[in-house]
Parts: sequence; C-alpha cells; structure tokens
Amino acid sequence: MKVMERTDKMMPKDPVMLLSYVNLKLRDFYNNLDALCEELDADRSEIVEKLAGIDYHYDEEKNQFV
Repeated sequence: MKVMERTDKMMPKDPVMLLSYVNLKLRDFYNNLDALCEELDADRSEIVEKLAGIDYHYDEEKNQFV
C-alpha cells in the first residue's frame, strides 16, 4: 500500500487560511514572496489577487501580507 505524503504545494483555497499559510511560510522559510512562489511553484499574481480580495497586501519590508 502506497502512503500519500503531504506536500506544501497544496495551498489553501480559502483566502483567510491562505493568508495564515503564506505569512507563516514567509516568516519561517522564505526571504520574500518571489522565493516562496518559485519554491512552491505557486502563481504570485493569484496569491496577491486572492488576498487583496480580503484587503491584505504584500509588504516587502515586513515580508508579510498586512
């Protein structure tokens, strides 16, 4: 029987959960949003657009969505 491994490439679809997930990754693992997107093969514009929908915007200085 094959055991399925959890992958970080599965980002949450819900914007609030996505916010928490992305900010945690930015805080703990990545120096900027571009590095996160490259490593996780994520669409930067999709993340930015989805989080803008709940009034959060990427702050490069803080390296988080605020």
